[in-house]
Amino acid sequence: MVWLRRTTHYLFIVVVAVNSTLLTINAGDYIFYTDWMWTSFVVFSVSQSTMLAVGAVYYMLFTGVPGTATYYATIMTIYTWVAKGAWFALGYPYDFIVVPVWIPSAMLLDLTYWATRRNKHAAILIGGSLVGLSLPSFNMVNLLLVRDPLEVAFKYPRPTLPAYMTPIEPQVGKFYNSPVALGSGAGAVLTVPIAALGAKLNTWTYRWMA
Repeated sequence: MVWLRRTTHYLFIVVVAVNSTLLTINAGDYIFYTDWMWTSFVVFSVSQSTMLAVGAVYYMLFTGVPGTATYYATIMTIYTWVAKGAWFALGYPYDFIVVPVWIPSAMLLDLTYWATRRNKHAAILIGGSLVGLSLPSFNMVNLLLVRDPLEVAFKYPRPTLPAYMTPIEPQVGKFYNSPVALGSGAGAVLTVPIAALGAKLNTWTYRWMA
């Protein structure tokens, strides 16, 4: 019975990673597709930071092995690149989908867990803050390497958008001057409690397996 529960739990971890990837794709209304990338960068940064933290902390604390957070982020990245390849195969440009950069932030989480000798609270507080702070920076560098999002938006509009939702030129400066700074600040604050939620889910799982 114990082996069945453990097997079920490991399958659950994979399902969580897959669902995280699907949620990322659904976040395309904000930034996942390049037509919206500059308009809602802060929303994207917070959603991706918290999504990475809850799954990575949960997985890492269950195994107790530094490195599993990076493994979790790698699963998400692979599935997202598959989605990117699918759109590319349909005739859309390579830059139509921007794959979020999760792995470096997950590596910082693993490094924190390793450097603090597997301290759960340090992983939540320090690691969660590092994820929230770093992910917007890595993703902004990623976005700077792709083509002009407006060019991609008007030439290749998202097929599921109705005509009245055709992308318009984003007015970023009217809302905030530095989306990276705002995304990092908001992410650092919000990712910590979500990381704590991941740790709590891990506790509940252990009780279920007992």
